[in-house]
Amino acid sequence: MAKQLDYHTIREIFTRFHEADPEPKGELEHVNVYTLVVAVALSAQATDAGVNKATRALFKIADTPEKMLELGEEGLIEHIKTIGLFRQKAKNVIKLSRILVEEYGGEVPNSRAALQSLPGVGRKTANVVLNMWWGMPTQAVDTHIFRVGNRTGICPGKDVVAVERAIEDQIPADFQHHAHHWLILHGRYHCKARKPMCGTCIIRDLCEYEDKNL
Repeated sequence: MAKQLDYHTIREIFTRFHEADPEPKGELEHVNVYTLVVAVALSAQATDAGVNKATRALFKIADTPEKMLELGEEGLIEHIKTIGLFRQKAKNVIKLSRILVEEYGGEVPNSRAALQSLPGVGRKTANVVLNMWWGMPTQAVDTHIFRVGNRTGICPGKDVVAVERAIEDQIPADFQHHAHHWLILHGRYHCKARKPMCGTCIIRDLCEYEDKNL
């Protein structure tokens, strides 16, 4: 774990991220907040590309909890069987759809506690939905952010909650909204797990990573 970077260094890092990509977007395809919840829930231990491939046809016929319940668990499985853990995920999606219809009038709630009460929706999923749909400065820490945060010193922490808190505490407020997207994309395409691309990294001179490939 790298040491925590100082405020000025972090501000420069995120200034560079912003200059390179002013409006970073999540890569999961969705058509409304319900399909965003479903897509994020399906993405656990799966790639965004794999989820998008499976959900393009699905969301054309089941873009509301009511339509998903009409499709049913077996119908849903036919669409998502290329995704890891598809049987359990199908059960969760049908359960959460039923809860949304019966308890929330078919609407997706916009509180973290209510979202986390839904089957298959954990803290990370709730944070993604709150950030991407409602614009809240929530931080969804995945494996990419955990690696980048600890490797660079931007937001080090022993577990995902500690890294989430470090982002909230250390990253300037004006960068909070897009912070997790910049960190995810940096981890996915540059600061890779096995072969980080340090030679072309836009923050290589500011990063605390000891084993840089320059």
